[in-house]
Amino acid sequence: MTDSMTSKHIDLLDFAELPSPVYFRYADFDTHEYASTHRHPWGTLEYSANGVLHMEIGSSRFMSPPQYAVWVPPQTEHSFYSNQPINYRAVCLAPVLCTALPQQACTLAISDILKAILKDFAARDVKIPDHDADKRLAQVLVDQLQLAPIQECYLPYASSSGLLVILEALQAEPGDNRPLAHWAAQIHVSERTLARQFVRELGMSFGEWRQRLRFLAAIEALDSQRSIQNIAFDMGYSTGSAFIAMFQRQAGCTPEQYRRQRII
Repeated sequence: MTDSMTSKHIDLLDFAELPSPVYFRYADFDTHEYASTHRHPWGTLEYSANGVLHMEIGSSRFMSPPQYAVWVPPQTEHSFYSNQPINYRAVCLAPVLCTALPQQACTLAISDILKAILKDFAARDVKIPDHDADKRLAQVLVDQLQLAPIQECYLPYASSSGLLVILEALQAEPGDNRPLAHWAAQIHVSERTLARQFVRELGMSFGEWRQRLRFLAAIEALDSQRSIQNIAFDMGYSTGSAFIAMFQRQAGCTPEQYRRQRII
């Protein structure tokens, strides 16, 4: 995953236990920063306010955009890598607060309330909510986490070798517009069989998976100086307007608005 000549290891929290039941961590990570495989006795909500979060948890890969966060239960092995600069946020929860949260790693949809609390705490660098008002906000955050819709993974990966070959080829070239029939021929199955395999193994259609991949790739591309039009073409869209419509459906804002938020 990493190259020791170009990558920088992220300092991990060195507590034996958390200094408070809810503890917050914030960092701006550069490209090619990573945390090697580790585990800790507390649970962690890992979130990127800007950029795509890349994690490996057990044998699963997680890639999550800013509308989602990755929940890592206590004592779960995981690692992290930044493909691009990201605004990292983490909420660490004592084990007693994790019992009402998922017992397996998953992606959680992040509410506007939860995002607002994280943004406020990060702006004030609140790591331990000491004041009564902050303690109340931290409790609201925990309540919001317990209500957050669970998604196994925003961009799931396959376990079967044939499907994995297709997913990795698409990830290497998100703008590849070749249809499902082409990929079915590549692994010597019918188009209908491959369509069923996508739904069975990934929980979504080929088209949905590819669109999510393009959205994640677009978020990373928006960190560059390339024009929206060029990014649209790179993502396989014949017009900028079709790309903008897809991005707005996924992100709730246009690519240009997202880029401006990234600069602020």
